[in-house]
Amino acid sequence: MEFIACRWLLPRKETELLPDSARLTRNNFDLLRLACAGIVYLVHASQLSGYRELEWLERLLSSAVAVKAFFVVSGFLIFMSFERSSSLSTFAKKRFRRIYPAYCTVVILCAFGLAALSSQGLADYFSPAWGKYLLANLSFLNFLQPSLPGVFETNRLSAVNGALWTLKIEVLFYLSVPLFAALFRRCGRLPIIASTYFLSVAYASLCAWAAERTGSGLYLELGRQLPGQLSYFMAGAFLYYRLPFFERHLRSFLLGALPVLAANLFWPLPLLSPFALATVVIFLALFPYLGNFGRYGDFSYGVYILHFPIIQCFLQMGWFAGSPWLFLPATGLAIAVAAIALWHLVEKRFLLRSSHYVAASGMGKAPVRPG
Repeated sequence: MEFIACRWLLPRKETELLPDSARLTRNNFDLLRLACAGIVYLVHASQLSGYRELEWLERLLSSAVAVKAFFVVSGFLIFMSFERSSSLSTFAKKRFRRIYPAYCTVVILCAFGLAALSSQGLADYFSPAWGKYLLANLSFLNFLQPSLPGVFETNRLSAVNGALWTLKIEVLFYLSVPLFAALFRRCGRLPIIASTYFLSVAYASLCAWAAERTGSGLYLELGRQLPGQLSYFMAGAFLYYRLPFFERHLRSFLLGALPVLAANLFWPLPLLSPFALATVVIFLALFPYLGNFGRYGDFSYGVYILHFPIIQCFLQMGWFAGSPWLFLPATGLAIAVAAIALWHLVEKRFLLRSSHYVAASGMGKAPVRPG
């Protein structure tokens, strides 16, 4: 059964303390993830289009913070999914079904469909570079071949889907959870979570220092990869495992987190800011309950993995060129329609019957819960 924790990986005294809060069944995770995906879309719409009229979106919103919030939510929900899985294979099956079918669909659609926009003929388009793009992106190694032959060459950026870099990190998160669970059994949760958090911050800080010293952007890129993002993931994990404590001391957590985030806008606080962000994110996800948004489906993933190529297509085709206030709602509408279609045609069809989305749609019977 889905509710039986993988207790064979955890010491008895810790399995008895797994959180069982009503807030885990009444939450805003779906809405929060959709908001974060929307922020990433708005920032990319400004960056890719280059419209001056949209630059205020980049000043007001931060796609980097939105992505970090995603990682916090992943830390909370993925560890919860693991604990509520009856076995390692069940956990792996749930994670695969949730992320890969839609991802694979988008990569394949782009690989074949964008032939219509290529400046090269079909013989030159379906070349070794095309094959490299397909294989690299299907295996989450997007950086090996981010572009397709003759596609988006006249745009500000030729990458087909620059948002997919986070997905390999997400997959590595999935793979790391059973390893962390084994370490929890051996050393206890708190020491492992804390040490991983501090090592992640140290790695990211070292990369930032190396980038500043050498002027090389490579170090910044390395800093935002998996080791550097584990601090957000583990902060989310900590708040899941210590949810009752977090609930009891919520005001203290917020009074500590908000000044840190405010100060971090002017002076970087790399050691404190990941946990401060996690505090605010999990507070927004669990406490000001805004209703069961998940009953309509989870469109956030579709928005995230579809928005970049759709914006790029609008730009290459010259649709609403010179009209940013038409370009923005038009791309937004196209992304919304595509995300809803992806959910109903692909994502929902691969979910297990125990998923709360399946239950909400009347396709199966299961308690409503995130994950």
